[in-house]
Amino acid sequence: MYLFIVIPLAIVYALGVGFVTRRLLGAPVGWPRTFVVGLVVFATSVPFTQYTAGKAGLLDGAGGLDVHPVVALAFILLAFGWTFAFGVAFLVGIEAIWPTASVPNPIYAFQEAVHRRRRTQRYLQILAIASRHGVGHAIHGHPHRRTAADATAGASVATTPSSTPSPSGATRSPDAIVSFLNDAGVTFVKLGQVMSTRRDLLPPRFIEALSSLQTSATTLPWSDIERVVERELGRPLGEVFAWVDHEPLAAASVAQVHRATLLDGTDVVLKVQRPDAERQVRADVDIILRIADRIEAKTSWGAEFGAVSLANGFAKTLEEELDYRIEFGNTEMIRSAVEHTASHVLSVPRVFAEASSRRVLTQERVDGIPLGKAQEHLASMPMVDRQALAEALLDAVLQQVIVEGVFHADLHPGNLILREDGTLGMIDFGAIGVLERSMREALATLLLAAASEDDVATTDALLLVVTVPDGTDTQAMQREIGKVLTLMRHRRKGDGSIFSVLLDVIRAYHLGLPASLSSAFRTIVTLDGCLTLLDPDFDLVDHALKRVPHFMRHLLSPERLFASAQAQAATSLATLRKLPRRIESVSSRIENGTFSVRVRSFATGDDRWWVSTLVSETVGVLIAITAVVVGIVLVVTDSGPYIVPDVRLFAFLGSTIGLVGFILILRSLRRVFLTKPR
Repeated sequence: MYLFIVIPLAIVYALGVGFVTRRLLGAPVGWPRTFVVGLVVFATSVPFTQYTAGKAGLLDGAGGLDVHPVVALAFILLAFGWTFAFGVAFLVGIEAIWPTASVPNPIYAFQEAVHRRRRTQRYLQILAIASRHGVGHAIHGHPHRRTAADATAGASVATTPSSTPSPSGATRSPDAIVSFLNDAGVTFVKLGQVMSTRRDLLPPRFIEALSSLQTSATTLPWSDIERVVERELGRPLGEVFAWVDHEPLAAASVAQVHRATLLDGTDVVLKVQRPDAERQVRADVDIILRIADRIEAKTSWGAEFGAVSLANGFAKTLEEELDYRIEFGNTEMIRSAVEHTASHVLSVPRVFAEASSRRVLTQERVDGIPLGKAQEHLASMPMVDRQALAEALLDAVLQQVIVEGVFHADLHPGNLILREDGTLGMIDFGAIGVLERSMREALATLLLAAASEDDVATTDALLLVVTVPDGTDTQAMQREIGKVLTLMRHRRKGDGSIFSVLLDVIRAYHLGLPASLSSAFRTIVTLDGCLTLLDPDFDLVDHALKRVPHFMRHLLSPERLFASAQAQAATSLATLRKLPRRIESVSSRIENGTFSVRVRSFATGDDRWWVSTLVSETVGVLIAITAVVVGIVLVVTDSGPYIVPDVRLFAFLGSTIGLVGFILILRSLRRVFLTKPR
């Protein structure tokens, strides 16, 4: 019978300790430790209460009560209260030293453990591959001993006036990085391919090495692809397609492409994401983000490059590539931009919404040969036609970049299809660039200044669109740009590009280039390879700079200038209409002597919350300290009438007030030790 009373009472007591502690901390406390501490405190409170009752003279010689039951109950509650308070203090101390979180869902905990195990295995595999190729020290941040070969290699790339930090100080050669990325798998290969387009960050020898990266993938059986298509479209294949070729037209690491025909007879290609592609890519991206964080923290070149920022940008790009709805929208935007161009040399395939989803994309089939594999067909074309095609392609791309502001951001020879009628079809719109009007005007101004060989204007135009680090020698940069412009006039045709050389200058002086403008430069630099395939003697610089004034006139056409002037005038007029009323209001207040200036030092909600919290906490601490001091004074004074044989009234009141102050101090301390900053 005794146990039936004590056990429920102990459980209630333990729950009470946990509840009070959670209220004091304002956060969950681990229930296992709460029960243990609560039961220990309950077990301690019983003998402590008996000891207190004996010392206070509450019991007679036979162990019975020698005072009124109400008085005895008050003493018992006070003894239990102090034991309870010490238990809460002990639990608060444990939480301050060793905080706990809420107990996780067992299923989620198991899934997280499995995921962590796989990630650890993959991470160790990546580190092993990196060490095998001699780049493990780059990840760990331990520089290797510099050799004569390294010094020679470093000297060979010192073609600009400012030394640029590069992975060459942490790895023996770009080839080592390429070998590591190839062995590490598809996600790392894609990372290398993305970095191969960042001439503003990496030296030419790294760009050249990374450009050699190619993804390869085995084909999946049609049954696996069919299940993905039907699940994504939500209906049987026969309700959408009249025919699908079970043999893949192409296979990449993330997707597989099949020829198909819609029910209306339209020839299409079906791009289907591999079933495990998203899981694999996300796991590797998680590792890349962790490696980038380590590299930026441990290496000087990683901090200079902004490795974490680059990795986050790469992760965002891959996330967009995994969602074919984004590519669907990109295709429609490029189609709109191409339709506005005067030349009809480029075409964009139609996309079909009813046969597309997040992991499936259906678009019109573009018959022809990829430009990179069309050497034989090009050889049979008259050179005059090839030259005209190259000029028309350059015109179309420049109009997209400078006038329309929407352009294909990955226009390499594999994404241009040479058709039988001599036109070019664009494919693969996973990455597009967008340039706002102000940036397009700045780019056109920069190219116009370069075309006139005006190094001062070119430097000024460049400084308008880049972020300049403190301490940059702009005079030296202007001289370097002047040399570049002069040399570009006397170089051999097809030897170098003003765009790539400007990117080298940007890299050398550590200038921050906006991502949108970097994408535009990258597109034009990549386009140079396509133009050279069409016409080996094609001079991108000469043709581009000559055409910039033409596109500048389109960008600054009278209609656009008039519309901008109207907008500016309307904005100014709206502001001017309010000005007299504001002036009258201010002048009348000055005349009446009611004009005042109010400074709101704590205008935001966070500021007011901070002040309010500070005041309330300060008042709470003062009250708590006062209560403890008053309690101690009353206990030490030990005066007043006896309420029990051995205890006076003031001593009892002092113990009670001290208990309240002790609990208030615990509540204040949790702000110091446990509450996170807002």
